Amino acid sequence: MLEHMVDVVLYFEGERHQAFRILRGVKNRFGSTNEIGIFQIGEAGLREVDNPSQLFLGERPTGVAGSVVVATMEGSRPVLVEVQALVAPSSLGTPRRMTSGLDSGRVAMILAVLEKRIGLQLQYQDTYVNAVGGVRIQEPASDLGVAVAIVSSFQDKAPGPRDLILGEVGLAGEVRGVSRLESRVNEAVKLGFSRVILPASNLRSGYNHREIELIGVASVTEALQYALG
Repeated sequence: MLEHMVDVVLYFEGERHQAFRILRGVKNRFGSTNEIGIFQIGEAGLREVDNPSQLFLGERPTGVAGSVVVATMEGSRPVLVEVQALVAPSSLGTPRRMTSGLDSGRVAMILAVLEKRIGLQLQYQDTYVNAVGGVRIQEPASDLGVAVAIVSSFQDKAPGPRDLILGEVGLAGEVRGVSRLESRVNEAVKLGFSRVILPASNLRSGYNHREIELIGVASVTEALQYALG
C-alpha cells in the first residue's frame, strides 16, 4: 500500500557476499520501471559499472559442462549472464530441484520438456540451476540456454565457450522467437562471442550479422545438436 503513496520506488538488490549491487526501479510515475543501474562496491564507495556483461562473465570457467551464456534484457540494456546447471544422481525418493536467480516453475517446465520430448531420464536426478552473480532472470528468452545447460551437465559435454544461446521453449519442444534480438547480438559481438544459437523464426525476416555466426533452430533437439554435437 505504501508504494502507491510515492512517485518512485527503488530497490537496492544484491547478495551480501557479492561486490556489486543492482538499483532497480519498481515504480516511476513518469518513465519506465524496467531500467536498472549496476554498481560495484569499493573502498571509495559505489562506482557505476559501465559494462555489466563483462563483470558477470569475468570469472566464467571455459570448457566446463553445464555452463551456458544467455542474454537477458534489463529495460533497454542487454546483459549477458552465465547460467550454470548441475545434474547428479539423487539418493532421495524425490530428487531435489533447486534454482537461484531463475523462476523455479519455468525450470520445472523445461525439465518436463526434456524428459517428454527429448527422452532424457531426469526423474532420478538432482538438478541445480543458478544464474551466476546474484542476477535475477525473469524473461523466457533464457529458456533454451537453461535447457542446454541442464543437458550439458547431464551428458557431461561442454558447450562452445564462445556460444550465446537464446530462445523461448514451448511445451511441444519448439523454440520460439525473442524480442530485441539485434541488441542482444550486438552485445555478444562486443564481448567477443563467435556464434549465436537462436530461434529460426527470428531469421525469417532476413536478419543477419557480418561479425558473428547466427544459427537458427526450430526445436530443442536441433539446438542441442549444434550446442553439444
